[in-house]
Amino acid sequence: MDCRRCETPLERPGDYCLTCHTANCDAVVVDCARERATVTVLDGEEVVGETTVTTVPDDGEETGVVEFRNFAGRVADEIRRKRPETVYAAGDRAVVRETRAQLHHEFYRVDDEDPVAAAIGGLGESGLDVVDLAPREKIGGAHSTLIGGRTGQTAIRTVAEHPHVKKVIPGPIEAGGSSSQASVGAKVTRADGNGNVRMLIRDGSSVQENRVVTTAGDREMGERVREDLNEALTTADLG
Repeated sequence: MDCRRCETPLERPGDYCLTCHTANCDAVVVDCARERATVTVLDGEEVVGETTVTTVPDDGEETGVVEFRNFAGRVADEIRRKRPETVYAAGDRAVVRETRAQLHHEFYRVDDEDPVAAAIGGLGESGLDVVDLAPREKIGGAHSTLIGGRTGQTAIRTVAEHPHVKKVIPGPIEAGGSSSQASVGAKVTRADGNGNVRMLIRDGSSVQENRVVTTAGDREMGERVREDLNEALTTADLG
């Protein structure tokens, strides 16, 4: 494939042209599994290229972390070299999340069954706005006390780190009638009509309901954010 502007041969279809500084694709679709990720390049509704990145999962505690990050880094490199306007993602959420963490691009979640078709159908639709603030700047409200100690704080911070979360507002703490030795847990509830959600943190018999304001404008988009937040909490052993 040659550059659409200066006709310089590109190393891979859809690559950004470093000769005339021109993008040669509109979007990238990344379909992730733990051992394999497929990066599909779109120019309008046309598929112009596809690259597969594979890995062999490592069960070692430290070596496994390095292997996983390197795998996501290779997927991120494939996306970075295209410099697309939009990135659509499907599949393993942990791989998607680590890949997104290594890029400046915003990801738009699409249907896992046929992510390329879903992405083509969604071309032209605007993604959610990204909130470029540090997590601590998103947390505020009348109630400053958080239950669950450091674990509760980690849950709040995990949610506040999400790019589509505008603000996390801790609520009052409600104590139950019976004590419990259960560990601290957190869960994000169903989105309301405006796309906002609530995160419940439980510590024994006590419960704290925290309001989470997102950039989603309706329930459907809010549900996508909710799924991401619950996945992040599960990964952090809080869900």
